[in-house]
Amino acid sequence: MNQDKLKSIIESLLFVSGEPIKISRLVKISGAPKPEIENAIMALSSEYESQNRGLRIVKKENQVQMATGPESAPYVQQLIEGKLQEELSTASLEVVSIVAYRGPITRANIESIRGVNCSYTLRNLLMRGLIDRTENPKDARGYVYSISFDFLKKLGIDDVKKLPDHEIMSKDERIDNIIQS
Repeated sequence: MNQDKLKSIIESLLFVSGEPIKISRLVKISGAPKPEIENAIMALSSEYESQNRGLRIVKKENQVQMATGPESAPYVQQLIEGKLQEELSTASLEVVSIVAYRGPITRANIESIRGVNCSYTLRNLLMRGLIDRTENPKDARGYVYSISFDFLKKLGIDDVKKLPDHEIMSKDERIDNIIQS
């Protein structure tokens, strides 16, 4: 595979993911050897910096992630602060409800219930402090999401089990069937 195509694939995967991706996962998805992936990541990173673009590739150990450039930070901060002050979107309400009633839950299970990618919505809820993310005890490659203390405080309850119909909703077999299929 030529390097331009590989850079395009990596760029797309990093953009859509919104979270760090292990290099080994990029190898598996693209089918390209690890050295080619690493070279494409370095080339893409160099292009972003040399062309003074608003994106950067951040690499930490064996993971990479797309991030905004430092020169764009004040503008990105204005956007985020504006978004955080707005009311929750329908998608955010759906995701926070799923996490409240079914958590701790993986992103894949949330997406299975909703039928759409939830990366952006989860990131938004994390920034607002409404959900927490911890390593998945069953799979160290992923995370599980649960309700935060701030969420409980904002609702004025001291336990997630005090949510309306929590006992019924947390054991809804129809949702379990969606997750398992």
